[in-house]
Amino acid sequence: MAQTRTRLTHAQLADLARHAFGLSPVAPDLPQTDLEDAEGVLVATADDGGLTVREIPRWRSPSAVRAELDARGWERPAAWVGTPPEDPAGLPERLLVLLPVAGTAPDSAVISLSAAAWATRAPGVELFVVPVPVSAADPEVSWTELAAAYGAGPVASRVEPAPPSTGGRVVMFTGLSGAGKSTIASRLVELLLESGRTVTLLDGDDVRTHLSAGLGFSRADRDTNVRRIGWVAAQVAKHGGLAVCAPIAPYAATRTDARRLVEEQAGPGSFVLVHVATPLEECEARDRKGLYARARRGEIAEFTGISDPYEAPTDAELTIDTRSSDVDASARLVLEHLEGR
Repeated sequence: MAQTRTRLTHAQLADLARHAFGLSPVAPDLPQTDLEDAEGVLVATADDGGLTVREIPRWRSPSAVRAELDARGWERPAAWVGTPPEDPAGLPERLLVLLPVAGTAPDSAVISLSAAAWATRAPGVELFVVPVPVSAADPEVSWTELAAAYGAGPVASRVEPAPPSTGGRVVMFTGLSGAGKSTIASRLVELLLESGRTVTLLDGDDVRTHLSAGLGFSRADRDTNVRRIGWVAAQVAKHGGLAVCAPIAPYAATRTDARRLVEEQAGPGSFVLVHVATPLEECEARDRKGLYARARRGEIAEFTGISDPYEAPTDAELTIDTRSSDVDASARLVLEHLEGR
């Protein structure tokens, strides 16, 4: 039987990198098995004999950075940890910039936006920007020790205390079939496009046709469908984009999973849950597809609200009742929330 592997999270891979690089003397607590990164690369093996690190494919080691500094002729340059200062006037001609981004994906907009900010704010400075596997809000090693490990001298810093955010957002509408989710979501997309935003719409029916083709409507298949939507939306938000989703998403645990997926990739507050709380009787009255009638006759099994439960959210950022709020007004409520009004 083939040996199973455990896939490390981004945070666990950062733990492993710190230990392998000598930044942390204590080996991370990892499962005793072969360990791989998100790409399936074998990075380490943990067993009774301890932890054997094979390779760290994402992070640049301090020794590799020191070697490149030597190749550039930079002898113990000044270092800066985090984002650039508001006034770059006092910066030296050469600067090693260390970005503490442990736990983020390697292609996260957090990294590219930080690097771009340095290029914009310090155009006259020769920069060497290196992401490092250290947490910004709660660093596992002091900035002075970190700079010394990477071959730099005096260190300054400007680190945001809040966890990093890509600026991307995900709006997930949830509610019964016929509640008005797709209609409001479509109008929200129109308003966002009118304001010059780029937005990705993941509508429930379209997702079922393409991304989740072949899935049924059992609880397991519904969970898989919502998690797929959450994963795709998280990829959009990870790169700073905006995604709007409109599944029924009847189960609280799966919505929580989607929130976690998004906020892990795009930062706290990047997931906005909108409960379209149109009551069952109103949804049945609007039933243009005749689905509720078929479910009442027993022709559709496990139909949400009839023969399968809908778990109303207790953690929604917005709740809308379409009996008292029309489509345009409902979409504008969501837009106002996104804009912080």
